[in-house]
Amino acid sequence: MTEPYLTIAKNTTYEQTIKKSRFICSIARVSSEEEAQQFIASIQAVNKKATHNCFAYMIGDNDQIQRESDNGEPSGTAGIPILESLKLAKIHNVVAVVTRYFGGIKLGAGGLIRAYSNTTTEAIHQAGLIQRIKQAILKITVTYALHDPLLYYLKENNLEVAGEEYGVNVETSIYVNETDLKNVKEKLINRFNNQLQITEGDQRFNEIPY
Repeated sequence: MTEPYLTIAKNTTYEQTIKKSRFICSIARVSSEEEAQQFIASIQAVNKKATHNCFAYMIGDNDQIQRESDNGEPSGTAGIPILESLKLAKIHNVVAVVTRYFGGIKLGAGGLIRAYSNTTTEAIHQAGLIQRIKQAILKITVTYALHDPLLYYLKENNLEVAGEEYGVNVETSIYVNETDLKNVKEKLINRFNNQLQITEGDQRFNEIPY
């Protein structure tokens, strides 16, 4: 992906009252459509007496799966505004359910669109955002004589040590952003005159506040 992979930092619930109607947005991270449907069902179960439980979700690195529902509200006044709020925040693998308890005053189509959109946006702000960066583990094998210089180099270049194993030589594992892999490898090889061995290990997602 060309853009940062963003998602919410935590699951949260945000509530506001608009012209006596209660709007409650429950937002959560999910990794599959099945998880999204389970979350929607759980919110519906908790809010059985609500007038509406409208929702939208986007799943996949490129938002391949997108669904939305007005759940009885006039067509296009709830599900799409919720979905558009998720898109505007550029977040991925997220489901949002906006529950409405009708307060007796009709809002009109424009009022409903604003209410569902704004409630979702405020929930996103409350949840906070994190950036997920794909990293690989590089395993660097060096002699004991080069171990301290290697650790010094890693510290100077802000490369996080994941762990170490001691045997005939020392194997130091570090986390490296996938986009930096080639550059980091080349610099290590040049700095230590090709006197180290580098192998690529597992991958992980590192989450940092955005």
